[in-house]
Amino acid sequence: MAVKLQGFEFWKTTLRGARYVVAPMVDQSELAWRLLSRRHGAELCYTPMLHAQVFVRDANYRKDNLYSEVCPEDRPLITQFCANDPEVFVQACLLAQDYCDAIDLNLGCPQMIAKRGHYGVFLQDEWELLEKMVKLANEKISVPITCKIRVFNKMEETVQYAQMLEKAGCQLLTVHGRTKDQKGPATGIASWEHIKAVRNAVNIPVFANGNIQHLSDVEQCMEETGGNLHNPALFEGHSPPVWEMAEEYLEVVSQYPPCTLSYVRAHLFKLWHHTLQIHKDLREELAKVKNLQGLTEVSRQLRLRCQEEITNGGEEAGQVVGLPFPHWICQPYVRPVNGTEVKAGCHKRALSQEDSDGACDALSKNKQKKKARNPHKNFCPEQKPKYIKCEQCGNPKGNQCVFNLCRGCCKKKAHKEVADCPSHGLRFKTKAEKQKSERQEEDEEGKSRGLQEEEDGGLLNPSPPQTPNRPPTDPHRGQTVA
Repeated sequence: MAVKLQGFEFWKTTLRGARYVVAPMVDQSELAWRLLSRRHGAELCYTPMLHAQVFVRDANYRKDNLYSEVCPEDRPLITQFCANDPEVFVQACLLAQDYCDAIDLNLGCPQMIAKRGHYGVFLQDEWELLEKMVKLANEKISVPITCKIRVFNKMEETVQYAQMLEKAGCQLLTVHGRTKDQKGPATGIASWEHIKAVRNAVNIPVFANGNIQHLSDVEQCMEETGGNLHNPALFEGHSPPVWEMAEEYLEVVSQYPPCTLSYVRAHLFKLWHHTLQIHKDLREELAKVKNLQGLTEVSRQLRLRCQEEITNGGEEAGQVVGLPFPHWICQPYVRPVNGTEVKAGCHKRALSQEDSDGACDALSKNKQKKKARNPHKNFCPEQKPKYIKCEQCGNPKGNQCVFNLCRGCCKKKAHKEVADCPSHGLRFKTKAEKQKSERQEEDEEGKSRGLQEEEDGGLLNPSPPQTPNRPPTDPHRGQTVA
């Protein structure tokens, strides 16, 4: 087996000294987008985050998300997993190691699904578990193990966290300069100071993540520490017309099928974000179409409208208050902060302050709609019920499960023990008893049928009657012969 490179040697040789990196994005950093990004300056890409447990048990999941996307042009490549079990994580790594250049453990996802599944940034305080996961993977797999983390509020704690992962065997660290709570409307600004402190404290390469919207941000971040989705040409240092990137992306999608339609639609929504705020009829159309040809046609219609606007509008064409370029130019979308729009041209999230029941969290536009439909719905995380973990896998357990397990673990246990779990709709015992009863009834019917056939056979074939001894008769006279 080839010698496994470590630290800076791994970064310089295997990753070719990559500095411009397309981060892992759920349902967004698929093969087509990675290839498009590489054409325009990206030097390293990650797969979308994959669930280690599903990757181990589901062959179709492995094929759809990694095996079918093998492409010589798509290297170097790092596969990212979320996991909370050392053994399962290692099994997933072993299944993936031949299709990538490194395996990354996601310790930075702050979404609610990560909280419910107990992975991502919600393992941030379980240092013993993380140390075991990274150490075991580093020992067992043939490619380097890397980690992506978020920072703590305290810089010293962040530094100690990074040093612990390095000691466990992490060969490269990606530091997202935001805390666990900086997400959604409260995203805020990433702290490059925390990233710099980590870089100075460890002896492995550090990738900085956060606040990257233009090439100048990349260079400034590199200086201070030592959004690809809206502009794939970010690393080339220019902002092309949106239709150029959209058409090139759709060409790559057609060249490297299959690509999930929802991924393509999401990319077009982000590329055309500012234009769709103006041409809202095409926004609705983009959301409705059911195939790649339909998405391509909507993108073409957007291009024609923009070109018509350029022809008729002169120098002022496409200018929107708050945007540095005309709306048809690739440029970042900045999330609103503190209930106001950072850029007047961005209307994705209009926030309102909710103070019912003492709640002070701003609600997104989507949550405001849900609140309007159901005024009693609670959006305050502190007031929501806490999920009790499954005793076997750590996922949320069923509230009334007879085994105190999640549905997956409950199904296995109920099947093994031939038991029922009404809360999960499992009826193994009931079905077994029903089948047993049906077999008994069939056996009894068979016995009854056999007895009946024996009785009927006796009536249909009676034995011939006994003839009494009589003297022979004379057939001609009809008299008895003496």
